[in-house]
Amino acid sequence: MSKLTLQQLESHLWESANILRGSIDSSDYKNYIFGLLFLKRLNDVFVETAKQIEVEENDDYGWYDRDEHQFFVPERARWAHIQEQTHDIGNTINKAFDALEEENPSLDGVLASIDFNDKDKLPDKLLLQLIQHFSSISLGNNNLSEPDMLGRAYEYLIKQFADDAGKKGGEFYTPSKVVELIVKLIKPEEGMRVCDPTVGSGGMLVQSVDYIKSQGGNPRNLTLHGQERNLNTWAICKMNLLLHGLSDHRIERGDTIREPKLVGEGKELLLYQRVIANPPFSLKNWGREEAENDEYGRFRFGIPPKNAGDYAFVQHMVSTLSHDGKAGVVMPHGVLFRGGAEGKIRQGLLEDDLVEAIIGLPSNLFYGTGIPACILILNRNKVDNQKDKVFILDGSKDYQEEKNQNLLRDQDIEKIAYAYDTWEDTGKYCRVVDLSEIKENEYNLNISRYIDTTELEEEIDVHEVINKLHQLEHERENLETKMYAFLKELGYGG
Repeated sequence: MSKLTLQQLESHLWESANILRGSIDSSDYKNYIFGLLFLKRLNDVFVETAKQIEVEENDDYGWYDRDEHQFFVPERARWAHIQEQTHDIGNTINKAFDALEEENPSLDGVLASIDFNDKDKLPDKLLLQLIQHFSSISLGNNNLSEPDMLGRAYEYLIKQFADDAGKKGGEFYTPSKVVELIVKLIKPEEGMRVCDPTVGSGGMLVQSVDYIKSQGGNPRNLTLHGQERNLNTWAICKMNLLLHGLSDHRIERGDTIREPKLVGEGKELLLYQRVIANPPFSLKNWGREEAENDEYGRFRFGIPPKNAGDYAFVQHMVSTLSHDGKAGVVMPHGVLFRGGAEGKIRQGLLEDDLVEAIIGLPSNLFYGTGIPACILILNRNKVDNQKDKVFILDGSKDYQEEKNQNLLRDQDIEKIAYAYDTWEDTGKYCRVVDLSEIKENEYNLNISRYIDTTELEEEIDVHEVINKLHQLEHERENLETKMYAFLKELGYGG
C-alpha cells in the first residue's frame, strides 16, 4: 500500500473542516479537528506498536504493557471502540479523552478542554461523518511518507484556521515567515534552553528546533519551555509539540505577567539562553496592579502604562535571559518612540546596553492588524564591537503583496539576516548607530530618525524636457496644417 503524502494528509484534514462548516463557528473548528486528529494519531501508533510486538514476540503483551508505549491507549479510548458507536458519540469521545489523560500524566488537561458532547452543535449524524472521514486514513508511523509529516500537516492546519478566523487567528498564530526570520536572527543552538513566554500554538519553539536541525545540530539536547494564558491554545500547543515528536518540553498554563509559572524550586524565574515571543500588541488589561507589587523584580526600568503592556513583556523577557542570553520579540512601532513611562523604560534598556537591533517590518503582515511592526533583538552578552551600538534596519519595503495580508519572501528574510550578520551600514537600508547619537535624540528609536526612508525623486534634465516640448509643438503644427488642408478640400474654411 502506498504511503500517505503530506499533500494528501493536508487535503484530508482540510476536508474535515468542510464537514463542520455551517454547524459551528469557524474559529472553533480547530479544537474539534485537532482533538480527533490527536486521538487518531495516538491510537494508530499504539495499535501499530502492539501488533509489531505481537508478531516479533509471538505474544500479546504489547496490548497491555504500558512500558512499551510512549502513550498508552486503553480500550475505551481506542478508535475501534469509537467507530462501533452509533449514538451518544460525543460522550464516547469525551470519555476517550478522559481515559487517555488518566493513563498518561503528560496529557493532563490537554484533551479535557475539548467538549464533543454538545448535540446542538455536534449531532451524532455529523460526528459519524467525521469519524468515518478520519477512519479512511492510517496515521501510524509506517504509513507516513516522511517522519515529521504529521507535525507539518498540523502546522498547515493551524495556519489555515488562522486565515479562516481572521483577527482571532493572531491570538494563537504568528505568520511562519516572521517566525523564521526571528529564529535566523537569534540563532538557537543545541544544548540551549529556549522559552516563548506567550507561546500560542508553539510555532516559535517548533521553528527553533527546525533551525537547529538545518544547522546539523541535535534538537534532542534542547530544552523547550513556554507559557500560554488561553486554555484551548495551550492544549493546541501541547498537541503541536507532541505531533512534532517533541515530548520533552514544559508548557505552563496561565498569565505570564500576572502569574509566571516558569520558575525554579526557590520560586525564582528560570533563565534561558534564547527567548522568542510575539506578545499581544499594546494589551490594555495586562496586569499593572500585579506589576506594582512584582515579587520577581521584573520591572526595574519602570511600570508600563495601564493601556499598553508591550514593555511589560519586554522586561519579563529581559528578566529571564541568562548572562549570555539573547531575545527576539515582535513589537508595534510605538514602543520605539512613545514617551512617558515607556520612554523611561526604553532609556533604561538602552543605557544598560541591552538593545542590540531594531528590525522594521512591512505593514499588514499580521492577522487582525495592518499596523507595521518591528523585531527587537535584546542581548545580555554583546560582542565588543557591538557594545554601546544599536543596529537599525528598515525592511518595510521588501515583501510580496497577497490578497488579505502581505508576506515576507525567502529573499527578504535572507537579505535581513545577511545585513544583521554583516553588521555594516548599507545605504538607506541599515545602519550601526552609536548610543551617543540615540541619546542626542532623547532615546527615541524611530527608524526614520536614523535611516532616510524618503524615496529619491528622479532628477529632471530641464534642457531635454524643453527640447521634447519644442518637438511636440512642431509635430502639432504639422498636424494642424494637414488637418486644415483636408478641411479645405472638403469645402470647409476659406
